[in-house]
Amino acid sequence: MVARRRKRAARDPQEGIPSPPGYSAVPIKFSEKQQASHYLYMREHRVREGTNSSWPQKRTLFVLNVPPYCTTECLSRLLSPCGPVQSVELQEKPDLTESAKEPKSKFFHPRPVPGFQVAYVVFQKPNGVSAALALKGPLLVSTESHPVKSGIHKWLSDYADSVLDPEALRVEVDSFMEVYDKKIAEEEAKAKEEEGVPDEEGWVKVTRRSRRPVLPRTEAASLRVLEREKRKRARKELLNFYAWQHRETKMEHLAQLRKKFEEDKQRIELMRAQRRFRPY
Repeated sequence: MVARRRKRAARDPQEGIPSPPGYSAVPIKFSEKQQASHYLYMREHRVREGTNSSWPQKRTLFVLNVPPYCTTECLSRLLSPCGPVQSVELQEKPDLTESAKEPKSKFFHPRPVPGFQVAYVVFQKPNGVSAALALKGPLLVSTESHPVKSGIHKWLSDYADSVLDPEALRVEVDSFMEVYDKKIAEEEAKAKEEEGVPDEEGWVKVTRRSRRPVLPRTEAASLRVLEREKRKRARKELLNFYAWQHRETKMEHLAQLRKKFEEDKQRIELMRAQRRFRPY
């Protein structure tokens, strides 16, 4: 009988806590008063060959099971002994798109994740990842020199941070609109230059620019158009819906044609009678 081998999860040598295969378990505590440890599971972030990643290879640490009270500043401080930390980003789930991301504004904060999160920690040097994987812990999240707010104090702080400075927001919006207007002007100038100019193969690019500018439609004109469409729709509604209605419509049309034909005959006879020669 062939014995079946089961792949078991690696265990921490000190606590005997199981960790997923390929991950290193690092214990952390909220403060010194806390007796039980919480475990972070870390590994080096890798992607498939030929895949573009927004995270630098060999310098990015992927962290699972990040508790809600552990912020980006806390992770940066906990892992700073391993080497200079370039950036820390928390997400609700792992990033599977591996696409470049647009820079986020400091005035619009994403909705906080209510539960546990994953983190991407980017070090300035590759040896920071290997040093972080060798950590033993436990690491303290809240210390006397770096206290971490929790409970009602954290809620009040988050609310105070959510109140925006109107002047600073106006400055950022104005700068964004200046860049946007400049980009649109450059695109229009480029399209105007390419209009009517054939390319290398002799093809002429057709643009949406029109010689006659279209006047903007007013509200009154829009209402008239809608009323006209409504009348057309009402005339077509339930017209000759049944077969017998269609037959009656045809019979009425034929009767009107016969009546008009008889009237035309009488009119022609009257005109002929009026044109007869009468010398006396």
